[in-house]
Amino acid sequence: MDEQTNVQERLTNVEDRLARLENLLVSIDEKLDQKQESSVVETENTEKFQEWVTDYVSMRLQQLVPETCDHPDETAVQDGPFLDNTNVPCTEEVVHRVKRIPIPFVREMVVQRVAENARSAQIERVDIDFFEQAATF
Repeated sequence: MDEQTNVQERLTNVEDRLARLENLLVSIDEKLDQKQESSVVETENTEKFQEWVTDYVSMRLQQLVPETCDHPDETAVQDGPFLDNTNVPCTEEVVHRVKRIPIPFVREMVVQRVAENARSAQIERVDIDFFEQAATF
């Protein structure tokens, strides 16, 4: 009987240990489930934050370097020659007249003055008459 009591005690101890182990496993499983739920929320928040940062950086880059960013197409892009180093369209005769100015910095000054006058007067294409009038200092 002594052996049977000893075996019975050992069996009871093993069952107690198994019950505690089962309780521990259940609590660990519950904690893992809670962590997964919070992890999904954290992932969504992280994605929202990353999207906000991306939008913010994109906006700042457009403010800092607007010429490299996408812009809507301008209305009516005109063909033909332009005044040197400007986007002001002109006639071939004006281009020829500008090339005849021998001193480069004077040529640049004349072109800039004509371009400014054309922009302020909202001239679509600089012709020779407007060039002669605008180039006069």
